Amino acid sequence: MTDLPAELNRRGFLLAAAGAAAALALPPLPGLAHASSAHTLPPLPYADNALEPVISARTIGFHYGKHHKAYLDNLNKLIAGRDYADLPLEDIITRSFGPAGDAAVFNNAAQLWNHTFYWRSMRAKGGGVPPQGLRERIEASFGSVDACRQQLAGAAISQFGSGWAWLVQDGDKLRVVKTGNADNPITSGLTPLLNVDVWEHAYYLDYQNRRADYVNAVLDKLIDWEFAQRNLKA
Repeated sequence: MTDLPAELNRRGFLLAAAGAAAALALPPLPGLAHASSAHTLPPLPYADNALEPVISARTIGFHYGKHHKAYLDNLNKLIAGRDYADLPLEDIITRSFGPAGDAAVFNNAAQLWNHTFYWRSMRAKGGGVPPQGLRERIEASFGSVDACRQQLAGAAISQFGSGWAWLVQDGDKLRVVKTGNADNPITSGLTPLLNVDVWEHAYYLDYQNRRADYVNAVLDKLIDWEFAQRNLKA
């Protein structure tokens, strides 16, 4: 494997430094809820080395700078000049989903959304105990925070092939669900609270085939429970 080019590291760092404060001050899904004829890549909410040693700057450089950006570029090409072009990203996802939709548009729109949500589901020195409001909801739905964490880990580790594990709100209850490929809980009327990416490009440079080690490290050391609480609906 070759080292990440220096210019990509510098670009990722400058994007993060310029956008971090603004991104953290915005609502839970900044950059995703507005209509635009050309969607843009939301900045990382931290520097590209902020999640080390759990996730390396090298992985973030490829994951954010190449994979995430590719979904954005593909989406903008696919929707140019079409009815989708001026829709908010969530509307593109729901309208393009399903047999009567447009699989290519859905896959790229959902992956753009899923990845932006993933970056915000983590923070340096994360993990630990959820804030009180979320903790009470977790305990009411799962019995304990540890039981919730075990379900999240189980969903992420057991997802066959590429996909995602999610903590979601379903009415008054919280649930753990997993989705394959680009699928997203909002197409089922669920409210995502946080997610874990288990596509191989999320962890292979750092963990090779040890998905369980990656998942457990993210949940123990990076997961941002405060972000999940901000996404709760009353």
